[in-house]
Amino acid sequence: MRRWLLLLSAGVLVTGVISCGRDGKDQKQLTIAVIPKGTTHIFWQSVHAGAIKAAKELGIHMSWIGPEKEDDRQQQIALVDNQVVNQVSGIVLAPLDDMALRRPVRSAVKNGIPVVIIDSGLKDSESIYTSFVATDNWQGGRIGGQQLGRLLGGQGKVIALRYAEGSASTENRVGGFLEAIKEFPGIEVASQEQYGGVTQSTAQQAAENLLIRFKDEQGQLTIDGIFCPNSSTTYGMHQALKRQRLAGAVKYVGFDAEDPLVEGIRQGEINGLVLQNPFNMGYLGVKTLVEHIQGRKVEKRIDTGVLFVGPDDLDKPEIQEMIKPDIEKWLSLQ
Repeated sequence: MRRWLLLLSAGVLVTGVISCGRDGKDQKQLTIAVIPKGTTHIFWQSVHAGAIKAAKELGIHMSWIGPEKEDDRQQQIALVDNQVVNQVSGIVLAPLDDMALRRPVRSAVKNGIPVVIIDSGLKDSESIYTSFVATDNWQGGRIGGQQLGRLLGGQGKVIALRYAEGSASTENRVGGFLEAIKEFPGIEVASQEQYGGVTQSTAQQAAENLLIRFKDEQGQLTIDGIFCPNSSTTYGMHQALKRQRLAGAVKYVGFDAEDPLVEGIRQGEINGLVLQNPFNMGYLGVKTLVEHIQGRKVEKRIDTGVLFVGPDDLDKPEIQEMIKPDIEKWLSLQ
C-alpha cells in the first residue's frame, strides 16, 4: 500500500507515511512514528531508509515526521506531543536536545506510548524510554582522537569545532576526542569551545572565524590538527580550509561520510572520517520498538557500530556499502 500524507498543523510538518501490511489484519493496527532531528541531511535520509526497510519486513505502518530545522526544539516537542494525541503505537525519537525533550517523552510513556531513543540521548531518563539505539558516540570521538594523535606523531596543537549545544551525541564525541588526546602528552588542545551551529553554512562561517585565530603573519596555520564531530561541521571546516587555500596543510579528522567528505579524503584534504551506520540505526530503532510492543525482551542499549576510514579503506566493499547504502531503493517504496 502506498500513501503520502502532508499535514501542516500547529507548526507540525508530516513528511510522509508508509503503510506496509502482509496479511491485511493485525499488522495494520500498529503505527510507529519516527521523529528525526531533521530530514534534509543524507544522514537522516539513510535513517529513513532503514526505518522503511524495518516497516516493510514487519508489516506495520511507519510515519516519518521531522522538524524543518535541526535547531527547532519547539517544533520537535510539538511533533512528539502530536503523536501522543494521535495515539500512535510507539515513537522512535532522535532528540534535538537532551533536556528539552524529556518532558514530551515522559508524557508519551505516561500515556501508554513506548519510546525508543536513537542517535542522541536524553539526560537522566533511562528508566523512561524503552531502549537507546545509537552509535557509541564517546567511542567514536575516542577513535577520532586516537587517529589524529597518531597522524601527528603525538606532537602539536589541535582544535575541535563542536556542533550545537544540547546535542548529546556530538558533545559525547568531543568528550571522547578530548579524552583520547590526553593520551598524547605532546599534543595541546588550543580550542574546543566553539560551536558551528546546525547548518553547513553556519559551520563554515564558524570554521573560518576559528581558523583566523590560528594564523601567523604569513597566513599559515599555527595549529597542526583539527577534529569535527558531525557531517555539517566536517563539511563546513573542509570548505573553510579550501576557501583559505589551506586544505591539506593540516591533519584533519571528521565524522560521517557524505560524498564531498569522501572526495576530500581522495584529494588528500581530509585524513580520515569516523563512520556511523545510520541505515542500521533506523532499521534497529523501528525493529526494537516493535519487538517491545509485541512483548519481547529488548536490550536497553544497542550499539549500531562505528569505525575509522582512511584513504586506504575507501574502496573496500564493506566500506563502500556503508558509504553508499542503497537508500533510494527504500525511499522509493514510500
